[in-house]
Amino acid sequence: MNHQAIKIIALLLLSSTAILLTSCLDEEPKDQLTEEELFSNSTSLIQNTVATLYNYIGGYANSQGLQGTTRGVYDLNEFTTDEAIIPTRGTDWYDGGLWQSLYLHTWTANNEAISDTWKYLYKVIVLCNRSLSRLNQNRQLLTEEELQQYTAEVRALRALFYFHLLDLYGRVPIVVSEDVPLAEVKQSERSEVFWFVVDELQQAIPHLAIRRSNFEGPYYGRITTPVAWFLLAKLALNAEVYTDDQWTDDRYPDGRNINFTIGGREYNAWEACIAWCDRISSYGYQLDTDYTTPFSVNNESSRENIFTIPMDKTLYSNQFQNLFRSRHYNHGSALGMGSENGPCATITTVKTYGYDTSNTDSRYELNFFSGPVFVDSQPVMLQSGQQLTYYPLAVTSVDITNSPYEKTAGARMYKYEIDRTAYSDGKLQDNDIVLFRYADVLLMRAEALVRLGNDGNTNFNRVRQRSKMSHREATLANILDERMLELCWEGWRRQDLIRFRQFHLPYDVRPQAPGEADAHTTVFPIPQSVINLNHYIKQNPGY
Repeated sequence: MNHQAIKIIALLLLSSTAILLTSCLDEEPKDQLTEEELFSNSTSLIQNTVATLYNYIGGYANSQGLQGTTRGVYDLNEFTTDEAIIPTRGTDWYDGGLWQSLYLHTWTANNEAISDTWKYLYKVIVLCNRSLSRLNQNRQLLTEEELQQYTAEVRALRALFYFHLLDLYGRVPIVVSEDVPLAEVKQSERSEVFWFVVDELQQAIPHLAIRRSNFEGPYYGRITTPVAWFLLAKLALNAEVYTDDQWTDDRYPDGRNINFTIGGREYNAWEACIAWCDRISSYGYQLDTDYTTPFSVNNESSRENIFTIPMDKTLYSNQFQNLFRSRHYNHGSALGMGSENGPCATITTVKTYGYDTSNTDSRYELNFFSGPVFVDSQPVMLQSGQQLTYYPLAVTSVDITNSPYEKTAGARMYKYEIDRTAYSDGKLQDNDIVLFRYADVLLMRAEALVRLGNDGNTNFNRVRQRSKMSHREATLANILDERMLELCWEGWRRQDLIRFRQFHLPYDVRPQAPGEADAHTTVFPIPQSVINLNHYIKQNPGY
């Protein structure tokens, strides 16, 4: 199905269960067509049950979309870590203490971003459940093969959203039907959610298309077999975390004793991660020759990208606000766009890249705007008459108000090629947003090998060699650093720090939060609004 033809025309009917999970989140009807009209033939059935779901992978409003917008999945995974920060800059970027609370890990169960992200993830799950019901109710319009294919695709898509709920909130309700009464919605342990997601993906795979999702065509932007393989590799790599139902007791499961069945064979977590990475490699994914290719304006032909959010400034409403948010106002103006002068790299990050040393990583200048700023070879000037200069080492606090570098502290996000023809101040661009790519596969495989006690150097150094960086030993510490060097700004850092048992420790300008020694902040609180609606749902420990 052509992704460009997707239109939202279904009227969402929220059940009492949906109201619980989304806290009365409203959904604007896009049309008043009856269900008979919506599901009158196989084409309209698939458009209004499967294709329409892909409108929710990206977004244009706060907390919507897996990446590209603000106060959602991406921000919870990025600005809570040692990789990036949004410091208060005078009257800018305080927002009721939101950004400081994320970085300092002092959020509460009433945090708006945490609550709205929960609503978004469950909204899509509710829609998936509804689609599965409608597919089954109208199965006479499809062949048995088509029914299996589209049912598997929706189940895999739903699993993707449960993956994020599992990762962010730990213990969450598993709801697989739109008909579950409110009183029966109960919380599942984290390990139960984990195995549910693994099983859903494994059951879906035989019926998914073995096609590339990032190439334009009938499978563009869709869940295909390689996308599911990637998700399973991630699940296996993080299995010690996700199967731990008592994450505050300082005891952890051992990945060697967490068993998966793949093709009738038993694998432990690290072996399973390798097996799924190998499937991705066997399908022909490769590193692009140039590190910047996956993030270029026309990146649909990347050999490296596995799953992306399709972007087209004339066809889609999906936004990419990351570059827009990070640039100084004058920087944006010089590009003919807008800017919000907020997010920047931490001191930890730029030092990991070797900033201001003789051994600066070659990827530094590809990931950050740093130092004096030029646009089209012309210096960007400030109102003071001085050239705009970003100071990477000046982010010395979560609040840099009244600092000489209040507006210029921090290296700013680059990574994505700037689409100079973008609309809406640069937020509507043609670069597809990269969610999964092959460099991550190689680093996952290297890490799994090392955790098994084997040599991960080949995979690890293939990633480094692409950027012309020298050989480095694939130790766990070096792998964690390399994941920052290679994957900075891609939204994986929180997950990585948790897996390496470092997320709850002090870092950069962040002290350990009061009571955080028990690692309870590795999971966000269940929104208080959800708990208020159902006494079966209990708060996560530590909140």
